[in-house]
Amino acid sequence: MESLRNLQQLGFAPGSPPGLEARATEIDLPEYQDKGDVESELGQLRNTIGELQDRMFTRKELSLLVVLQGMDSAGKDSTTKAVFTGVNPLGIHAASFSFPTPLEQRHDFLWRAHVHVPPRGCVGVFNRSQYEDPVIGLVHRQINHTTFRQRLAQIVDFERMLAEDGTTILKCFLHIGFNEQRKRLQERIDNPKKHWKFDPSDLSERKLWGDYHSAYESALSLSNAGHAPWYVVPADHKPVRNLLVARLVVQALQSMPLREPAPKPQLKGLKVI
Repeated sequence: MESLRNLQQLGFAPGSPPGLEARATEIDLPEYQDKGDVESELGQLRNTIGELQDRMFTRKELSLLVVLQGMDSAGKDSTTKAVFTGVNPLGIHAASFSFPTPLEQRHDFLWRAHVHVPPRGCVGVFNRSQYEDPVIGLVHRQINHTTFRQRLAQIVDFERMLAEDGTTILKCFLHIGFNEQRKRLQERIDNPKKHWKFDPSDLSERKLWGDYHSAYESALSLSNAGHAPWYVVPADHKPVRNLLVARLVVQALQSMPLREPAPKPQLKGLKVI
């Protein structure tokens, strides 16, 4: 189990590979003794996210898009719930991207992502994202490497446009280990309360683990940019995963010029009777 000293260790330089195979899927936070300590900080971070999101919502000038990507059972759903619980629901827009609908298939692959981009003043969460199309397409040989690279370049341009229009983009790859995925998939089979999470295709997709890792290695490398950076978050230990994502969200919000609501001169001296 490795130790994390700062959030920058989760990132990597633009143009460089993320090195997924060499990265730990579980890390140690020596400043914490037990799960309760982690949950305590997570609660404080939720409050901070809520306060900053409220400030964003009152001005309606900027937005934040949080992309959660990862292998099956990496924890995209539970991370969303853990990090954004308690935040004003009016200011949160969450979208989940599964197999494209017939309508979505009739449009370009970015169409369904663009329609869910958060409006100004809001935080958007993409549970899976625009990266599904090129990664799955390459793994299942629906597209070739040339088209794969072309679509990644289009995603970079798409995210640059969003950034220039006032959307801060935070992309988290939830990095789960092969053995941990096995445990979680088995739990979905063994626990009737989690049957709804299980899809038989999960088992066939698991057989393509190496292909998916290779595709993600390329996708993250080709789309890691200053205007939309990737962070590889160790995801084997759920509380630590949630904590790290929450820290990254707070860091992103604090980097934004979120101004206090402007006072209204016409209200000066007004008395309620």
